Amino acid sequence: MNFIWYILIGIASGFVAGKLMNGGGFGVVVNLIVGIIGGVLGGWIFGLLGISTGGSIIGSLITSVIGAVVLLWLVGLLGRKSS
Repeated sequence: MNFIWYILIGIASGFVAGKLMNGGGFGVVVNLIVGIIGGVLGGWIFGLLGISTGGSIIGSLITSVIGAVVLLWLVGLLGRKSS
């Protein structure tokens, strides 16, 4: 059952991050990938800062959204330099 929550949180956080950074989502598959990578990145960043979300679904969603926003920001920086 936890795996289903991870997928749903990944889709939701990828969608929210896409809306925040670009003004539009990227589609279910890309939102899922961005959300999952964002969750890992957000967990790593929060771990470095000593922040704990307590394992709640809302805390996981916030962590994943922040990580996904950072991921999209980094991808945007790399994309601008190669153009």
